[in-house]
Amino acid sequence: MYRVVVGVMVGLMSTGCSLNSQSLTAGFTDSAPVSRTRQTSLGGDLTTRSPTQSTERQRVASLDTARKASPSERAPKGALADRDYSGTLLNPEAAREAINQYRKSKGLKPLKLDAELTTAARAHANDLAKWDRISHYGSDGSNPWDRVKRAGYNAKLAAENVGTGQVSFTEVLKGWQESPGHNKNLLQAEAQHMGIALVQDPKTEFKTFWTLVIGSRL
Repeated sequence: MYRVVVGVMVGLMSTGCSLNSQSLTAGFTDSAPVSRTRQTSLGGDLTTRSPTQSTERQRVASLDTARKASPSERAPKGALADRDYSGTLLNPEAAREAINQYRKSKGLKPLKLDAELTTAARAHANDLAKWDRISHYGSDGSNPWDRVKRAGYNAKLAAENVGTGQVSFTEVLKGWQESPGHNKNLLQAEAQHMGIALVQDPKTEFKTFWTLVIGSRL
């Protein structure tokens, strides 16, 4: 059984609140096989599952047609203009340590940084920054499972958290912990590895684009 678990957050303030003052979250692990990808809305259920090894294991999204972003994936103009990002940076080892400390407090095993999951995280963060948007779907229509497979990670489990607008990893982690869907991803008991990326672009409305990918291999 393969599954992808996803969560998405738009961070606009230090408290991690979201656009329209609504929590944009998702994070589900269903055991029943489903042969379709479903997205009700950016703030609704978004679950991608691969039902069988033979039919879906090697499935990847088409790169031929760019996906047009919906208005809900955009930041209002100037929404983050008053925030100071001059000190924003990502230390992957420090991020891993912070996540593992949190997992340890819940009795869970630590995660190891994985180069392939980092590649998947960086690719999505770059794509979000290029189009100044927040989504689990890439501009080419890809979903988290597609990107993990493209990066060469033979996954049994893959989970993705995304954040935009946060000044620090401490801020984005706090927001993920306070969001049920994201928190469920952080605390995936089966997870073994993680990859994390930050892309900054001061010309965008969102400014920062954080992507965390958690997984376990077959």
